[in-house]
Amino acid sequence: MDLQKNKNEDWMRLLSSEVKKRRAEVMLGGGKKSIEKQHSRNKQTARERIDYLIDKNTTFHELGSFTAYEMYKEYGGCPSGGLVSGIGEISGRKCMIIANDQTVKAGAWFPITAKKFLRMQEIAIENHLPTIYLVDSAGVFLPLQSEVFPDKEHFGRAFYNNARMSGMGLTQISAVLGACVAGGAYLPIMSDETLMVEGAGSIFLAGPYLVKAAIGEDIDAETLGGAATHNEISGIADYKFATENECLDQVKRIMAKTGGHPKAGFDKVKALPPKTDPATLYQTLSENNSKPYDTLDIIHALVDDSQFDQFKEGYGKTIVCGYGRIDGWAVGIVANQRLIVKSAKGEMQLGGVIYGDSADKAARFILNCNQKKIPLVFLQDVTGFMVGSKSEHSGITKDGAKLVQAVANSVVPKITIVIGNSFGAGNYAMCGKAYDPRFIYAWPSAKIAVMGGSQAAKTLLQIQVASKKAKGEIVSEAEENALLERITSSYEEQTTPYYAAARLWVDEIIDPGATRDKIALAISCANENPDFDPLRLGVFQV
Repeated sequence: MDLQKNKNEDWMRLLSSEVKKRRAEVMLGGGKKSIEKQHSRNKQTARERIDYLIDKNTTFHELGSFTAYEMYKEYGGCPSGGLVSGIGEISGRKCMIIANDQTVKAGAWFPITAKKFLRMQEIAIENHLPTIYLVDSAGVFLPLQSEVFPDKEHFGRAFYNNARMSGMGLTQISAVLGACVAGGAYLPIMSDETLMVEGAGSIFLAGPYLVKAAIGEDIDAETLGGAATHNEISGIADYKFATENECLDQVKRIMAKTGGHPKAGFDKVKALPPKTDPATLYQTLSENNSKPYDTLDIIHALVDDSQFDQFKEGYGKTIVCGYGRIDGWAVGIVANQRLIVKSAKGEMQLGGVIYGDSADKAARFILNCNQKKIPLVFLQDVTGFMVGSKSEHSGITKDGAKLVQAVANSVVPKITIVIGNSFGAGNYAMCGKAYDPRFIYAWPSAKIAVMGGSQAAKTLLQIQVASKKAKGEIVSEAEENALLERITSSYEEQTTPYYAAARLWVDEIIDPGATRDKIALAISCANENPDFDPLRLGVFQV
């Protein structure tokens, strides 16, 4: 191995190790004392419940673990948004599992909690996954109620989705393992079946204190809305159990009897491991993505038998398109090429930049994959579209619009991996979050922003210095440099994968070595949904 590959691998593995370390801290939820308090009440944590619920020797693929990372500091933080969620197998069926984390502010809903909950329901809807709700929540976090309650993408949308999912025939089961109050009480009742734990689970629109304040009635929580009340008097719940594990066992039994359904029918054959050393995934990008590299090295380390059939190999070279297989699944791959390449006319083209010919090629390839019902994988490392008079005169905006049309209207599943840069309109054209990828993941090396840190900082510096000078202020070179350093630091912080994951711009930060497994899981989930609308394209210039 050459020295540069060694340096690259050291950098990437260090980044991956940092992700692992930070995730371990996040997974403590509200902290060790809160976990001990939960255990003292004979209650498990959200992740312990999930671990018991899923099939033995299977993996829970958590999504959104970094939600709210370093957010809400004035309220003591909100690790994982107070919600643990992801995909796991229950009685052999892939399910979306959404569990309130009672150790985080009693499982209360922050604004980002609602956003995460809705994203998980969206994934379940898009992939026709049964959904299991493990309920243990105090309801809306009142200091931020105006940001949680009334809008379209707020708390109430969860129940709208409940109704839609039920209408689609998607199984929903609620295990009420703790409090379920106010508007949240509709969640289990709008599920197919509701299970409750005696002495712990409760469902009511208003708790004892509010009932006392509203109508003067004195009543305890168990009598008001406990398991016995709702199983024997109101008839709201369907089962009651003495312990959490007995309750979760019933969820397993229900799922074991749930019937199958037609699949999408994406092509799959026996999987073969890549011939290219998987370590290549760590060795290709340089520190801070400062050097060009051949994206084919990454592709060959991902696809079965390292077999990749390029589409229009000699044309539009700053985007690589082609067919391969990942864990046996047929895929179409669209990837930015970071090499400095020559065009058909012999001109040099910058890697990571989308030119007109590359956009044109990628748009056509996406249509081909839709025609053949082949899922699409986007590998993002893009600095944007090419600028300047030459590009403008050749119609770069027109070609870019064609690519955006193709991505936006594509009906086959789209899976996006942000490997390096994801800047400007390049983020859109390469299926960023706004373009509805079924799943979107980021490597620890990912950077998501409207433009690169250096360019943005210098632009912002010019604006601020001009403003000061317009007011008659004298700005020295030293002051300019200090201002530039502050702007750069602030901007760079906002481009990290942690910042993106905290706000759910990506579903999870993943180790590069897990990329193949995550893509395979995504396609396996997507295969659960057989419903496809025909491909329809809007008006675009040719």
